[in-house]
Amino acid sequence: MEIDAYSPLPLRTIGDVRAALTADLGSSGDKENFESDLLRALEVSSEAISTAVTAVIVDYRGRIRLCQDPDFEAAVQEGIDLTMRLKRQARSE
Repeated sequence: MEIDAYSPLPLRTIGDVRAALTADLGSSGDKENFESDLLRALEVSSEAISTAVTAVIVDYRGRIRLCQDPDFEAAVQEGIDLTMRLKRQARSE
């Protein structure tokens, strides 16, 4: 799968999610955690009911899309800055 850092990935299959994680498009450790989470979900799912597997795929698809968002890191930093400012204000009161 060819990966473009600025267009949303399809991420429709387990293979799509694996390819994105292999290209380091998730958070640190997501590639390894995905495989173990998927294995656990497969072990508890029956052939007819694969809700746990679907939940794992949806979770990691969201993580990859967050990391792909060019504004994600700025939003995280804004939240950290706000938290620090609120802590300083609480200490000075």
